[in-house]
Amino acid sequence: MVAIYNAAIPGHEATADLTPVTVEEREAWFAGHEPGRRPLWLAAVGGEVIGWISRSTFYARRAWDPTVAVSLYVRPDRQRQGVGRALLNHALAAALGLGISSILAVVFAHNHVSLALLESAGFQRWGHLPRVTHMPEGRRDVVFLGREL
Repeated sequence: MVAIYNAAIPGHEATADLTPVTVEEREAWFAGHEPGRRPLWLAAVGGEVIGWISRSTFYARRAWDPTVAVSLYVRPDRQRQGVGRALLNHALAAALGLGISSILAVVFAHNHVSLALLESAGFQRWGHLPRVTHMPEGRRDVVFLGREL
């Protein structure tokens, strides 16, 4: 999972991290994904992980519990092959059983592939934050997408 995430960093389209992360640095993040509440799901072929999706607590206040933020990453050589769509569809189908009523996604405005995937799955643009990230190539906009279940 960490290798797939790190592969997304150089393109500056899918994450605001600018340097690779280590497994040790992600341990607290992994621990925060309880299987019964905020599971991580993997896509694998022949035992090899090719993608993953997570749902994280959006805001650490009790009234926000039914709202999650989704993150989706696919290995570069497996992108545009339906892996991301399959993971997203699985997460959407399982959401109500986990007590989730709203799903958010925070996406760079220039990440047209992710925007198209989410919008094709029924997500709508709920907000636009102009120039809020400072990437090596300049300041970038972020789009909030959401879907109520």
